[in-house]
Formats: sequence, structure tokens, C-alpha cells
Amino acid sequence: MYQLEEPIYFYLLAAIPLVVVLFLLVLFWKKKVQRRFADTQLLKKLSPDKSLFKPVLKVLVVCLAIGCLSFALVNPKIGTKLETVKREGVDVVFALDVSKSMLAEDIAPNRLEKSKQLVTQIINSLAGDRIGIIGYAGSSFPQVPITTDFSSAKLFLSGMNTDMVSSQGTAINEAIQMAQTYYNDEEQTNRVLFIISDGEDHEGNVTEIAEAAAADGIRIFTIGVGTVEGGPIPIKRNGTLQYYKRDENNQQVITRLGEATLEEIAAEADGEYIDGSNTKEVVETVTAILNGMDKKEFDSKQFTDFKDQFQWFLGGALFLLILDVLLLERKTAWLKKLNLFNERTA
Repeated sequence: MYQLEEPIYFYLLAAIPLVVVLFLLVLFWKKKVQRRFADTQLLKKLSPDKSLFKPVLKVLVVCLAIGCLSFALVNPKIGTKLETVKREGVDVVFALDVSKSMLAEDIAPNRLEKSKQLVTQIINSLAGDRIGIIGYAGSSFPQVPITTDFSSAKLFLSGMNTDMVSSQGTAINEAIQMAQTYYNDEEQTNRVLFIISDGEDHEGNVTEIAEAAAADGIRIFTIGVGTVEGGPIPIKRNGTLQYYKRDENNQQVITRLGEATLEEIAAEADGEYIDGSNTKEVVETVTAILNGMDKKEFDSKQFTDFKDQFQWFLGGALFLLILDVLLLERKTAWLKKLNLFNERTA
């Protein structure tokens, strides 16, 4: 197991193609200027020890040094010990609506991005709980199984979008049914499902499914994202607006927050409806709900004693930089004898 302490420094790798481009430009400029003063064959006679290979080698060494320096600043860490840790918590599953209506921008930046922000902040506030993530639109799909690895869960969460499900619609009932398969610990008495949605449901009979889930010990809390006034559904390509979604009568579709549906689902499953417009209030409400539940103790294996590895990359960068200084652009005697690059002509 490894960790990257400061992954932002990977941006330094962008300097490598810049160095290569700069080298090629300088090389082209040198060739152009040299042709003004002397013939190519005459230049070879005037500077017989000038190597064609050494400048390329020096640039390669500099690029490798930049790469090593970037990894040194990122500081990768390797876990050296696997320990069993006792944790207490609740099994929490998030069902995230990824239907096209979640692209509406009646709440900034749009409903889907707002929903992902809410789930991320809730995960950040958790401690010993286990979490899982489900995505749904016209059908549901498992995104993250029940896990204690919050970092991986947030990584997969950030990649969720409206193109992940080919069948469009909003089948909340399928999300609830899939959530029932997530709770793999029969001894866990507190099972919680958070449905983050705009409340549009195109399947019906969702209250019956919610009631069945409650019978299995699953409490459902719903978080409404959007506004009652609603807004159109923008269809974009590469971040550029193409058009707004229209119905079969060519009328612009206005999607509105269905609070009544979400309130009904929560009421049937011994939960409550939460307004998702204020992130801080949502996190505080969810934290209070989970803190009020009995925690179950369970074992979790995780890596400990992470050791820094930056020193190897830093040492490599220093070695390469020193090597670059010692490398001269003239031909090396033994390399000249080998004539590997056909630099010596008869």
C-alpha cells in the first residue's frame, strides 16, 4: 500500500516537454546560424570533436532529473505493516441520482456537482463508519461496495456523471433494492441509506420498496438537491452548451425538485427529509443523525507505519544533475573509437 503526500507536484512533469521543445528550437537556431558562416563539411573539419549525440544525452538526463525531483516533492510513502484495527461505526450507503435532470443549474454549479460535494463533505465528517456508493438513473449500478477506504470512495465519487447509465429516467426503487444487497453484516443493527436526488421518480411504487427496506432494518434519509421553481436541462459537449432538453412536443423541459416524493420515502423508512441547499447544515444534520445511533465494533485491516521514499528520488535527481554538469558536448575518446553513431567518416 502506498500514499502520495503532495500529488500536486506532479504538475512539474509538464516542464519536461517544455525542455524538449526549447532544446529543439535552440538546435534549429544553431543550425540556421551556422549555415550563414560556413559549409557543413567545413564546420566538421573545424570542430572534429563536436558530438551529435552528447547534447541529446544531456537533455535526456535533465528530463530524468526533473522527473525524479517531481516524485521527490510528491513524497510517495509505502506502508510497511498491516494491522487489524478495531473500529466502531454504522454502515452508510449513498444512492446518487445521475439522471439527466441532475444537470439542471438551478443550484450552483449544477445538481449533480452539488450532490457530489455534499457526499464528499459527509464522508469527510465520518470516523469509524463503513460506506458504499450506488449510482442510479433508469437503472442502478454499484459504484463503491461497503468499505472503510474513504479515499478510494471519494475518488470513484468524483468520476460519476450522467453518461454512466444508458437508460435514462429516475428509478429510485431500483437504488433502494440494490442498497439492500450492500449490507453484508447481519449483526449490524444500524443500516443507513442516504438518497441524494432531485426527487423525480418515473417508476412508481417507490414507497412500497422503502417500506420493505425498513422491514430489513434500513433507515432511509433523503437529501433534496434543486429548487421548487426548477430549471431547464442543459445538454453540453466539451463544456459548451448545445441546447436545452425538449419533450416530444418540442417544449423546453423544466425539471423541479420533488420534495413530496422524497419526504414520503423518508417517512416510510423511519428517516427524514433533508434540504440539500446548504452544505454545512446538511453535514451537521447527518453527523447528528449518525452520532445518535448505536455503533457496532468491527475489525478493519489497514497499513500503518508509512515510510517516506522521497530521499531515493531526491538522490537520483542530484546524481543526474551532477552527471549533466560532467557531461561535455565533445566526443568521448572510447566512444569515438567505437563509432557507434557513424560520427567518423573515412
